[in-house]
Amino acid sequence: MILRVLGSSSSGNGYLLRSEKTGEVLSLEAGIRFDRVKQALSFDLSHVVGCIVTHEHGDHARYAADIARAYIPLCASPGTIEATGLQGLPAVRAVDPMKSFSLGDFDIIPFPVQHDAAQPYGYLIRHPECGTVLFATDTYYLRYRFPGLNNILIECNYSLPILRHNAQLGHIDHKRYERTVKSHMSYDTCLETLMANDLSRVNNIILVHLSPDNSHESDFVRGIQQATDKNVLAARPGLQVPLNTTPF
Repeated sequence: MILRVLGSSSSGNGYLLRSEKTGEVLSLEAGIRFDRVKQALSFDLSHVVGCIVTHEHGDHARYAADIARAYIPLCASPGTIEATGLQGLPAVRAVDPMKSFSLGDFDIIPFPVQHDAAQPYGYLIRHPECGTVLFATDTYYLRYRFPGLNNILIECNYSLPILRHNAQLGHIDHKRYERTVKSHMSYDTCLETLMANDLSRVNNIILVHLSPDNSHESDFVRGIQQATDKNVLAARPGLQVPLNTTPF
C-alpha cells in the first residue's frame, strides 16, 4: 500500500491510499481541487473505490460535490453531509459512528472526534496490505484506544508554547487562539495519545495538519520519533510512503 499526500494543511487536505496489488484507491478527504486529484491518478478514476471525509470545513470537504458528481462513492457522517449540502447528490452515503462499512477491499470504522464541526469523524481503516490504519485529524483529543495498529496518520497541529508566543505578540487574536486549543491536537496531546496506544506493531507514524505558524516540523518529528522509536514523518504535498503490515 502506498500513501500519497496531496495536501495536509489549512490550505487543503487530501491523501490517497493505493493498493500495490490491485490498484484500488481510497481517497481520504476532499479538500484538494478535483483536477489535482485526477492528475495524481493519471486521470484514471476507474480504480477509485471511494472517498471518506472527516467533516464539513472547506479545507477537508470543499470539493466533495465534484467527487460525488464523478460517481465516486463519498462517505461521511449524516451531520457532515447535511452541513455540506451534499444530500441528494449521486454516490453520497451517510455512515454511522462505530459501524463498519466497506469500499472495495477497505474495511472502515468511523468514530466520533472532538472538533468544532457538525458531526466530525476519524476513521479506522483496515486492508490486507496496510493492516490497520488510524486516521485522526482535526480533533483536540481522542477518547479511544485502538488495538492492533500498523500505521498511523494523526494530527499534530501546534505547540502550545509557540501558540502562546504568537498570541502574546499579536500574530493571532484571542478568538483564533481559543479555537485552536479547543479544536486541534497539540504536539503534547498527540504524543500522549500515541503513548496511550499499543505501538508494538506500528510501522509508520505520519503527522498531519501541522500549522505553518504554530508548529516546528523537525522538532515534532524528532521528539515523537525518540519517544516511540518508530518511523515518523510529517505530511507534506508529494510525500509518498509505503504503508505495509510489516517494515519490509
